[in-house]
Order: sequence, then structure tokens, then C-alpha cells
Amino acid sequence: MRLLFIGDVMGRSGRTAIATELPRLKAEWQLDCIVVNGENAAGGNGITEAICTDIIEAGADAVTLGNHSFDQREALVFIEREPRLIRPLNYPKGTPGRGVALIEIADGRRVLVMNVMGRVFMDALDDPFAGVEREVEACPLGLGCDAMLIDVHAEATSEKLAMAHLLDGRASLVVGTHTHVPTADHQILPNGTAYQSDAGMTGDYDSVIGVQKEEPIRRFLTKLPGSRYEPAAGPATLCGVAVETDDATGLAVKIAPVRIGGRLSQTRPDFWGRA
Repeated sequence: MRLLFIGDVMGRSGRTAIATELPRLKAEWQLDCIVVNGENAAGGNGITEAICTDIIEAGADAVTLGNHSFDQREALVFIEREPRLIRPLNYPKGTPGRGVALIEIADGRRVLVMNVMGRVFMDALDDPFAGVEREVEACPLGLGCDAMLIDVHAEATSEKLAMAHLLDGRASLVVGTHTHVPTADHQILPNGTAYQSDAGMTGDYDSVIGVQKEEPIRRFLTKLPGSRYEPAAGPATLCGVAVETDDATGLAVKIAPVRIGGRLSQTRPDFWGRA
């Protein structure tokens, strides 16, 4: 199975990259399943129903979120009727929406997609490790699903790595989001789980993690509040991770980072041909 995960879509710049690039990549790489983190898609804060629909119509099979899940209040309502929109599973009981979805792809195979939020340097939510363990046991790879992708929305690389090693051999891909900077540690762990600490941001990198530079710099210099942060509006680099799995086990056999457009050095998987 050919999987593509795309990191945090930041504002209009990131949305433009998704609308422009995703349909082409889906066709040229013959992708089976695409998952996009959309928690910053609406002006850098949250997601709206219209934006979620646009991302899905561009080719995404599921949209994951994070600590900005409900910055747009309408998400509290429409997340209930959009099963492909997935918020962190370790939000408290009673939070609208769901933290896991079993996605049936075009050929009938099923992909379990999970979103979980870390607790180190972030809000103290329920235990992410226990939550993920429950879901993996309820729908194990090779029995309940044909592939499994877990978006770990977390600040600390140690927390993401620990989650990946816990799940090594039981998930197809464990990938980090949230820091908006792509890491250089893409790998297949000893028991067959693909991993990268952060997929990176899909947004304008002539910025401070996707935000126009002037206000963050001013705040660092003065330590005073000021105007609101605005997403940078230049050309985006679409960032993500490409993974190919083994049909028999659902585990990863190939992994490569993806960086297309914008300012960052370009890279594409060499095992799927040109795109």
C-alpha cells in the first residue's frame, strides 16, 4: 500500500499547496491513502468545515488535528458529522468527535488512522500511551486493518520516539507533527514501523514556523503583547512522509521524506517515479 502523510497545513499558503499539488501527487504516485494534518489550516488556528471539505476533495482520505482542534468554534459541531476529521484521541471523555477512524480505500482495504497529542510541554490531556494501546489492541494490524497510521502531535521528540518504539511492529507509520520543522530522521524501525519525528509544515518557510516574522521577533525582543499572529503568505513547501507497506504484514518496506515547492530543498521518494 502506498501511503502519504502531509504535515501541518498552515493558512492560505498551505491550502494553496494542497489544492495545487495533492491531486497531481495522488495520480502520479498512484497513492492508496493520503492523510493530512489540518489543525492550522484556517488562518493558522483550527479548521473550518469548508476548508476540511476542500482538503478531502483535493484527495485526502482523512484529516488529523492537534492542540488547535477547536480554535474555530464551528468544529465543535461539524466534527460530529465528518468521520474523516480526527482530533486527538486523548481529549477528555465527552469531547466532540473521534480520535480514530477506520478508512476504507478504493480497493476495499482498510487503514486505521489515529491522532494523539503529547503531554510534554503541552496541555495535560489523558495518557496518550494508554489511549493508543487500547486502539491498537481493538483493531490490530493484519487483523482489523491492512495498514495503520498514527499522527503524534507533540512537542518533545523523546515522547514521539517512545511512542514509535512502543508500537514498532504493530503500526505501519508513526509520524510526528506540531513543531512545523521537518526532521531528518526518517527510518524503518527494527520491527517494521516507519517513523519520522516531524513531517514538517505545509506552509511558507520564510516565516517563524509559518507566522509572519515581524510580530514574533518583536515579542521576543520586548516581551510585550502586540498584534495577532498572521500566517506568512509566500509560496508554501508541501512537507510530508511517503511510505510503502508490505501487503502481507502491513508493515513498512520503504520510507522517504517529501518536500515540494517553496524555499526548502526539494525531495521526493525515488521508489515511485517522478512527480
